Amino acid sequence: MKLSEDHIDELYKFTQKHYVYYYDVQTELVDHLANDIEEIWEENSNLTFEEARNVSFKKFGIFGFLDVVESRQKAMNKRYWKIILRFAKEWFTVPKIIITFSVFLLFFSLLQIKHSEYIFLATLLVLLTLEGISSYKVRKEHKQKELKKEKIFLLEEMLGTTKNTYTGFAFFNLFNIANLTRFDFSHLNIYWIFAISIVLTLLCILFYVSNYILPQKSEELLQETYPEYKLLKSD
Repeated sequence: MKLSEDHIDELYKFTQKHYVYYYDVQTELVDHLANDIEEIWEENSNLTFEEARNVSFKKFGIFGFLDVVESRQKAMNKRYWKIILRFAKEWFTVPKIIITFSVFLLFFSLLQIKHSEYIFLATLLVLLTLEGISSYKVRKEHKQKELKKEKIFLLEEMLGTTKNTYTGFAFFNLFNIANLTRFDFSHLNIYWIFAISIVLTLLCILFYVSNYILPQKSEELLQETYPEYKLLKSD
């Protein structure tokens, strides 16, 4: 006995009801449930669809689909950082290496000026503000998609929100440390200035890639990751 299209639709609704919101994760679970339900029917054809579905669902244990979702999130998180590194590496090739070196020299020079901690704080505050604006826009877009009942993929969500988690967290902590200590960078050893300048330069690259490059490349990356993405968008 095979599942009908209505049964498949019901399985998608069932996964969403159990807190699986991303279409690609839902599809993975629906495929698993559908195959398992058909096997259950082969053993006991008297069971209704709902009964067979519940038997299959119980096999996931007391946490339901949670373990599967967490596993997919971990796997996609690795892919997300590979994407970040792929675009970040471009900043160490000609001609972007010149821009990268110029940013480094700018930080290296500014940190040696007296009261440079205020320049440092002002820079972080600007970056935090831009990060907040970007985060607000992303959340607004995703809210509109939810209202329109559009399908959202896990990587699509990560491209929009994970960047704000990592870069925002880094900037916020640096701002707090600098604000509380009011450390005078100009009194530091030149090697420390050099190291701090490198870290700040890398953070700026991460900020630019995650806030400007990835959004521009999001459609391309989603089609590269999910073959079905383009088909859904064309519907």
